[in-house]
Amino acid sequence: MAAAPSYLASSPLSRLAGPRRGAAAAAARAPAAAPQQLRLGCYRRRAQRVVAMAGSGKNGTKDSISKLVSELNAATLESDVDVVVAPPFIYIDQVKNSLTNRIEVSAQNVWIGKGGAYTGEISAEQLVDIGCQWVILGHSERRNILGEDDEFIGKKAAYALSQNVKVIACIGELLEEREAGKTFDVCFKQLKAYADSISNWTDVVIAYEPVWAIGTGKVATPEQAQEVHVAVRDWFKTNVSPDVASSIRIIYGGSVNAGNCAELAKKEDIDGFLVGGASLKGPDFATIVNSVTSKKVAA
Repeated sequence: MAAAPSYLASSPLSRLAGPRRGAAAAAARAPAAAPQQLRLGCYRRRAQRVVAMAGSGKNGTKDSISKLVSELNAATLESDVDVVVAPPFIYIDQVKNSLTNRIEVSAQNVWIGKGGAYTGEISAEQLVDIGCQWVILGHSERRNILGEDDEFIGKKAAYALSQNVKVIACIGELLEEREAGKTFDVCFKQLKAYADSISNWTDVVIAYEPVWAIGTGKVATPEQAQEVHVAVRDWFKTNVSPDVASSIRIIYGGSVNAGNCAELAKKEDIDGFLVGGASLKGPDFATIVNSVTSKKVAA
């Protein structure tokens, strides 16, 4: 089965919101289960939650974005959630100039290094120049349609961070990889490529997006999602450090909507969401953002 198209890159606005992790210690995790399922882990609760929201496959227009921005400006959003929207490059200025300061802005991609003769690319320096605080990297479309490999994505992340642009680092497996029991192998390989280039994880959010669940209406069960998130956190504990494992925020993407977000948000290691079509509806987006606050964070 072919990988389902993601709604992030072509959407009028993609959004991210989630709580930050706190400092209290949580129970240590057991080793991950068989690779057939997803794993999740958490050691100490992260303080601020994160929800990442992506728009639908429909291309945005100035009018549709104005309407969406108005809905977001009018929404009541809980204070302990980081909220980010990621419009296409050509609309970033419009969004920055009209969106409430409560919500930060992300780009959907960035070049691997300093600006130069790279026609059509956008540099991290240019993002900083227009006040764009985040970038989404490693999304399934960039990997599976445009051919970006793990090493290239890791280096892009490192350069963005070096310019003080925060990174939403995506990972996730194809349907055939999941069915072959390779979910963990794929995710860990993608994580390693980030880790090979990144030394400071303070401004990194990991977004787990099973490719088979992006825009398809299929959603990993809360248990499946939790299993992978635990495995990712365990991977950080073993391969980076326990401190990073306890503090890094790991969000889930894949057909998240206002109807299923609450059950997903209850899981210990799901720190927020990267959302698709539901991000085109301001009220639904607010519901998803606020769902993550139902999980109480230890001080």
